[in-house]
Amino acid sequence: MSISVLSPTRALGGVSGLLQVVSLLGLVLLLLKAAQLYLRRQWLLKALQQFPSPPSHWLYGHMQEFQEETELRPLLKRVEKYPSACARWLWGTKALVLVYDPDYMKVVLGRSDPKSHDSYRLLIPWIGNGLLLLERQTWFQHRRMLTPAFHYDILKPYIGLMADSVRVMLDKWEELVSLDSHLEVLGHISLMTLETIMKCAFSHQGSIQTDRNIQSYIQAIRDLGNLTFLRIRNAFHQNDFIYRLTPEGRWSHRACQLAHQHTDAVIKLRKAHLQKEGELEKMENGSSLSDVDLRAEVDTFMFEGHDTTASGISWILYALASHPEHQQRCREEIQSLLGDGASITWDHLDKMPYTTMCIKEALRLYPPVPVISRDMSKPITFPDGRSLPAGIPLSLSFYGLHHNPKVWPNPEVFDPSRFAPGSARHSHAFLPFSGGSRNCIGKQFAMNEMKVAVALTLLRFELAPDPSRVPVPIPRVVLKSKNGIHLQLRKLL
Repeated sequence: MSISVLSPTRALGGVSGLLQVVSLLGLVLLLLKAAQLYLRRQWLLKALQQFPSPPSHWLYGHMQEFQEETELRPLLKRVEKYPSACARWLWGTKALVLVYDPDYMKVVLGRSDPKSHDSYRLLIPWIGNGLLLLERQTWFQHRRMLTPAFHYDILKPYIGLMADSVRVMLDKWEELVSLDSHLEVLGHISLMTLETIMKCAFSHQGSIQTDRNIQSYIQAIRDLGNLTFLRIRNAFHQNDFIYRLTPEGRWSHRACQLAHQHTDAVIKLRKAHLQKEGELEKMENGSSLSDVDLRAEVDTFMFEGHDTTASGISWILYALASHPEHQQRCREEIQSLLGDGASITWDHLDKMPYTTMCIKEALRLYPPVPVISRDMSKPITFPDGRSLPAGIPLSLSFYGLHHNPKVWPNPEVFDPSRFAPGSARHSHAFLPFSGGSRNCIGKQFAMNEMKVAVALTLLRFELAPDPSRVPVPIPRVVLKSKNGIHLQLRKLL
């Protein structure tokens, strides 16, 4: 019997040959990928040639321009220099078209293109596939199911609930300003709007503004807004697996867990209340929402229903604080309605035209949602003849639109007369709640809450800006300020 022994030399030769084959395959795959990326970039260059933009780096595009403390200053330079829209390169083979013209907005929002997958998919771990993220028939079904909840007959009784929440906040402010007249208002207003949506949408009893546990939810939402926005702009964080391994990814995961714990508690309390009232079984029989869908809609309403409105109210108060003559005129208008101590009601909301003008002008300067995105599912041609093929993402900059000097003369000037009754403007020049079929379902609710908050605040306090801490608008999922929104408050006698 003979035994064959493989010599070390032959074994090494076999391993070496295998490594050579693997290396060759790796090289071929690398070259194929490089060719694919090259062809994609060439296609993008051709597709975007009608939309000039500042010079960009071949690898990291315009990212350096948008890595400053605020990217809004370079955005406004683009709005002034490049008519209607311009290209924006994020990195290598990722680019979009930035839109800030009302005619362009009208065309895009009149279509049914899906929301940008690259951006909005990053929100799914946070708010699930609710009304904000759903598409096509499923979105239509959910929208149709939820729309009756915003009928004005339903909204009328909410005014009293809104006023109660605002008064709790203002009582806290009275205590705080007796110690120091400087106050960071956004945090307080976020608590107030969260309490309002919980009372109105989920029949929550009592006040949460004095509950320290709720601060963890507010902080989680704040963190998620920052983390999601920064992730969108980081080429290395696009892959879910890689992102989960980063400190930011782990932080985001913890924040999602905290937010979901709060949402689950809200759902549990609401179901217990309905069961006690004998309504739960009837609602479950008539509802087509699964538990997953229900949680997604609650997550969406909790976030959208408080964070955007809190941003809006905070910036409105800052705008009025910065323009005392307009603030006083609003106060006099409100005093004529409520000066005798009357409770604010639904009927009062249409009787404060100047205050409404100031609210709208503040929303023009500081739109709560500064940008949304769409993926072009089919080619698009704009009114000026420029066109784009399918597959190009569009970024609709409401901040750019609202500060576009071709649309709004002297756009940085606070001028409420722009919204005087009977004033003419393009149908898509002012979009604080987006437009088209996918406009904000809660826009009337939000406007009502803003009016109630502004009216009751001006009856109690005189507002002035804090010169030592000037807010710097920064775009996140919702428009925030780099250093908070600080005001000086003086209690009115």
